[in-house]
Amino acid sequence: MKIAISANMNTIEAQFSQRFGRCDFFILIDSETRAWEAFHNPAASARGGAGPQAVQFIADKGSEAIISGRYGPSAFTALEAAGIKAYLAEDGTVNEVLDKFLADELESTTAATGPELHGRG
Repeated sequence: MKIAISANMNTIEAQFSQRFGRCDFFILIDSETRAWEAFHNPAASARGGAGPQAVQFIADKGSEAIISGRYGPSAFTALEAAGIKAYLAEDGTVNEVLDKFLADELESTTAATGPELHGRG
């Protein structure tokens, strides 16, 4: 399974980012091989609609799941439409968050976890 994890920098040892639509990077990881690639989030500086734009980006990269800290209503609606499962994490490095995911220690969410922030979140 290909998993996207929101991150503050472009490495698997970077701190996980609580921000989804406006995180600086997405680390895409193959859950079976642990092979990974880092991508700058093109929606990070969007004037509006960062969540749905970020969803489109990770969907285009083949992500089947996303791990982040919060999802606004528009982002979550876009995730549902794309068939991407959303998981919640609180802290740690990208690698640590991946370990928690693989150990089935992360909670999935079936709804938005916060309000729209319009550029502030």
